[in-house]
Amino acid sequence: MGKSQEIFREGEKYIPGGVNSPVRAFQSIGSTPPFIKKGDKAVLWDEDGNSYIDFVCSWGPMILGHNHPKVYESVVNAAKNGLSFGASTEVEVEMAKLIVSMVPSVEMVRMVNSGTEAVMSAIRAARGYTKRDKIIKFDGCYHGHSDGLLVAAGSGVMTAGVPDSAGVPGSVTRDTLTAPYNHLEEVKDHMKRRGEEIAAVVVEPVAGNMGVVLPKPGFLEGLRKLCDAYDAVLIFDEVITGFRLAPGGAQEYFHVLPDLTTMGKIIGAGMPVGAYGGKREIMEMVAPLGPVYQAGTLSGNPVAMAAGFAQLCILKEHPEYYQKLNETSDAFFQEIEKITAQSGKVCQVNHIGSLGSIFFTGEEVFDYARAKTADTQAFARYARYMISHGIYVAPSQFEAMFLSLAHTKEQLDRTLCLAREGFSSGF
Repeated sequence: MGKSQEIFREGEKYIPGGVNSPVRAFQSIGSTPPFIKKGDKAVLWDEDGNSYIDFVCSWGPMILGHNHPKVYESVVNAAKNGLSFGASTEVEVEMAKLIVSMVPSVEMVRMVNSGTEAVMSAIRAARGYTKRDKIIKFDGCYHGHSDGLLVAAGSGVMTAGVPDSAGVPGSVTRDTLTAPYNHLEEVKDHMKRRGEEIAAVVVEPVAGNMGVVLPKPGFLEGLRKLCDAYDAVLIFDEVITGFRLAPGGAQEYFHVLPDLTTMGKIIGAGMPVGAYGGKREIMEMVAPLGPVYQAGTLSGNPVAMAAGFAQLCILKEHPEYYQKLNETSDAFFQEIEKITAQSGKVCQVNHIGSLGSIFFTGEEVFDYARAKTADTQAFARYARYMISHGIYVAPSQFEAMFLSLAHTKEQLDRTLCLAREGFSSGF
């Protein structure tokens, strides 16, 4: 038994499932997790000394790769002054100014501690602003684990075999309406029947928690028009897409502006942090200016702010990085498509910019129902093969694969070579 397995078995005695987030248990691929000791650029090392080319990137935020020298230096300098004060610091204001300057729809922003908290708070602000209760979310879109959003939530609940969650009262989700992703007619129907009760429509502009699912042409634009027609708030959950597809996120990429935007760990360069922001008139509803209460002792933590500020400054100063990353990623995923096609395996490769997914299904995957047709056992064999050969991919059919600016041509070529060998051999 290796050291990772020893740690995992010990952890099972004290932590539910031995992990602090379900997908990390590797149950859905029939394996046990490596325990990571360190990361640098595009490589991770586990407690047994094994190295991996990392395509999880801490679930997205490590656009610059691990341990970027400017981010590292910023974190160390901030930590020298203290880890937390529960009081305001200048870097919070600088970070807010930076986000407002980069994200097209954001006029004011409030820092929180996670993507879950960001979406929960944005919905509360939308309800306070509209004086309505109901929201629309989409099947397979994950917006964190707050009670009212654990309805057809995608992500870990898809592979855990839990459709929603025990412990969530029906009374909490009664104001959550659902529609299939990419099915605009279903949203129109909700609006026709209950438009005067609907406070907000919340959506991942690119779904990333049922695997990567792209919006059909006109889908996001249609949501914008419907929200305008019924005076509802359009919320883009950009926890995954924010600052990844473009400097201004998916809203810049698709040229569709929401009323509110939520962001996650990417604004902390991977540290625990989140934010929500948008139109000034909505954000001014938030305490202490308005009646919508939201607070957080550690919100705007100076070390997390320092890390995120360093990363976002680099990305803002070098917009050409996005062209490079997206071109490299497109070429990579196109090669994956060729590999799967040549192998004879029935697969769909969905990708946009630097994120993508391999679905083991013959169905074109454009919504939750099609994503669920994927052969999870085939994915498990693929994932075990890649991880055992030093390629760290997400241990779930329904999570994304991320590339970073730190991935080298040699690392990508090695990954493609191993994928070709794996698909040819049948894993």
